[in-house]
Amino acid sequence: MTMSISAETVKTLRERTGAGMMECKKALIETGGDLDAAAEIMRKSGLAKADKKAGRIAAEGTIATAMGADGRSAILVEVNCETDFVARQPEFQAFAADVARAALAASATTPEALAALALGQGATAEETRRSLIAKIGEKIDIRRAGRLEAPERIGTYVHGTRIGVLVGMKGGDEALARDVAMHVAAVNPQYVSPADVPGDVVAKEREILAAQAAAEGKPAAIVEKMVEGRLRKYLAEICLTGQPFVKDPDTSVGALLEKSKAAVSGFLRFEVGEGIEKKQENFAAEVMAQVEAAKGRA
Repeated sequence: MTMSISAETVKTLRERTGAGMMECKKALIETGGDLDAAAEIMRKSGLAKADKKAGRIAAEGTIATAMGADGRSAILVEVNCETDFVARQPEFQAFAADVARAALAASATTPEALAALALGQGATAEETRRSLIAKIGEKIDIRRAGRLEAPERIGTYVHGTRIGVLVGMKGGDEALARDVAMHVAAVNPQYVSPADVPGDVVAKEREILAAQAAAEGKPAAIVEKMVEGRLRKYLAEICLTGQPFVKDPDTSVGALLEKSKAAVSGFLRFEVGEGIEKKQENFAAEVMAQVEAAKGRA
C-alpha cells in the first residue's frame, strides 16, 4: 500500500533540493516521509544537483503564450530565472514557448501537470528545466500557467516578454480583441465589469468610504450620496468596462465594446515576477556599515 505524502511535505523537500515534485514525492515515499533521509537519497542519486540554486530568488523571466487552432482557447505560462540576461537568451525563450505549447495541448495548469509535460526527445518539462539549470547556472522555475476559453475569439498581447494578456471576446473582430488586450496590459483592471466584483469587496469599500465621508462632518443624507458616488467611481477605476480606453481616453472601454456590439467574457493577465519578493540591495547602507566597522577597529 502506497503511503500518503502531503503536498506541503513535497513542497518543503523541493525547496530544499531544487528537485522536481515527482522526484521529491518518490523519495519521500521511499523513506516513509522522512525529509532528511529523502534529501540524502536525492543527493546520492544526483537528483539534487540543483541544490545550490534552489534558495535563490528567480524574479526575472518571460511570459509565453500558445493559441488553439480554433482561436477560442489559449494559455499563458510564466517561466522565471534570476537575471534579465538569461531571460533574453534564445534557449530560455524556446524552453518557455515549448512549455506553453505542451501545456495548451494537455490542458495543464497545475505545477505537477506542468512538470510532467512531454517536451520531445523523451524528456519531461521538469527534466528539461533541470538540464537548463545545469547548463545556464541559474535557478529556473515554471512558475504558473493559466488557460482561457472564449465564446468566439481570444485577443492576445505580449508586451516585450514581461506582460502577457489573453482576452476572451464575443462579437467584434481580431483588431478590437487585440486593442482590449493591450489596454489590459497597460492599465491592469481587476474585473471585467462592476457586476463581477465580489460582494464582500464592494461592502468593504463602502464601509471605508462611509467612514471617510462621515469624518468630513456632512449630514447623513449627504454622506449616503457621497458614498454611492465615490463607490461608482471606484468600481469604474478597477473594472475594464469603466476605464478610459488607453488609445482614446475620451472613450470608455465599455462604450468601445458597445459601439462594436462586442462583449468581454473574461481576461487573464500575467506579469513577470509579480508577487515574488525580490531582494533589495542597499549598496549605500552596505558601504556605510563597512566604514563604521572600520572605525570600530581603528
